[in-house]
Amino acid sequence: MKRQGRGQRMNKSSRSVMTFSGGIHPVGDGKDLTNKLAVRTAPLLERYFVLLAENSGKPPVPVVKKGDKVSKYQLIAQADGFVSANLHAPTSGVVGGIVEVPGPMGIPSQAVEILADGEDRGDPPFEPIYNWENIDPEILKKRVIEAGLVGMGGASFPTHVKLAPPPGKKIDTLILNGAECEPYLTADHRLMFEKPEKVARGAAIFGRILGVRRPCIGVEINKGDAIEALEKFEDRYGISVVPLQVRYPQGSEKQLISAITKRAVRSGGLPMDAGCVVQNVGTAAALSDAVIKGIPLVERIVTVTGDVVVSPGNWKLKLGTPAIEAVKFAGGVTEEPGKLIFGGPMMGFAQKSFDVPIAKNTSGILLLPTRLAVNYEASGCIRCGRCVQGCPMHLMPCLLSTAIEADRMDLAYQNHVMDCMECGSCAYVCPDHRPLVQNIRRAKAELRKELANKGK
Repeated sequence: MKRQGRGQRMNKSSRSVMTFSGGIHPVGDGKDLTNKLAVRTAPLLERYFVLLAENSGKPPVPVVKKGDKVSKYQLIAQADGFVSANLHAPTSGVVGGIVEVPGPMGIPSQAVEILADGEDRGDPPFEPIYNWENIDPEILKKRVIEAGLVGMGGASFPTHVKLAPPPGKKIDTLILNGAECEPYLTADHRLMFEKPEKVARGAAIFGRILGVRRPCIGVEINKGDAIEALEKFEDRYGISVVPLQVRYPQGSEKQLISAITKRAVRSGGLPMDAGCVVQNVGTAAALSDAVIKGIPLVERIVTVTGDVVVSPGNWKLKLGTPAIEAVKFAGGVTEEPGKLIFGGPMMGFAQKSFDVPIAKNTSGILLLPTRLAVNYEASGCIRCGRCVQGCPMHLMPCLLSTAIEADRMDLAYQNHVMDCMECGSCAYVCPDHRPLVQNIRRAKAELRKELANKGK
């Protein structure tokens, strides 16, 4: 397909379905459990545990202490440096203290405990900006910072950092990620279908900040209702909806850029190097609320699902909601789950405790039965090449894993192990169930430590 010029819009009837090279299509993706279920708002809990380390970079510094009364939306932790994000109270009540709770990365984490007063009361802390289409972009960028916005698709990177390209770096393309290619997850799908104007407006506000004339929203074609809903706002907000083929990991930044623009991000590079910025649709909706309603990010949609969940669904949960409470909202479980995962089965993180609270980047809570959480005994690589065919980064996972198992981190580095996005496509197609991703994660961690020690 001929690439669109900047600001040009595709005709709806002639739009091509875009995709990238490589990747896989997981069989039985589990989305049918929740993709037709409307978002429900969770009832108020007695206490919340708002994690401090909710963003990539430095965690914010608490500005409240035990015994302090807080209102909903009140600032409870101040960003510490440029790559950090503000944190706000999800409800009104009293601070129970700065406590230690199980963290989503498997280690204890600090959290602000809020004992809810049952009133859920608080005034929006920011003035609404109704004339955002004509206002100074720097004012909008300041609102992003004030509201504590982060990437809500997984990485939780402070949003304002992506809105500050280095001098001389021209951004001409803004892409909203509505692919939601991870199996089981439908939170973004329901958001786009139920609140399309909020998402479209958020895209346009991002475009205003970056000076991009026609932002686009990439949505996989298995979300046809969401595509139709968003298309109704294309003319009003000057956006384009781009249908995407159903393929994993379509939602990865580099793959999304490749699918929509046909540009390639160089090895070790960032989307800005290709003139692009990618934001999640959930982040766009949160930006719309921050600008139009004057409220910070204190809640999000989370898919609570799995074959052992009594009533899977999509829930609007306050930040700091423990996983066990979210599962209770979904009716509990039919049997003892074999694994609890935050996110999806491909790139999510297995949890050790049901007391882990949700954060700004928690897209799903997945409970797998024991039969699907089996640890396989792997043998040697049979050189079938399936992992190479499936790798969206065009790496050789079999070679990387073999080198890592032999402690040849130098070979792994030379073969671009640091470019791996850990999407799990290689492990999914491996007939021997080799621990390819685990090996690569270990190598990347060791190499980062080594490079840091060398001062590179």
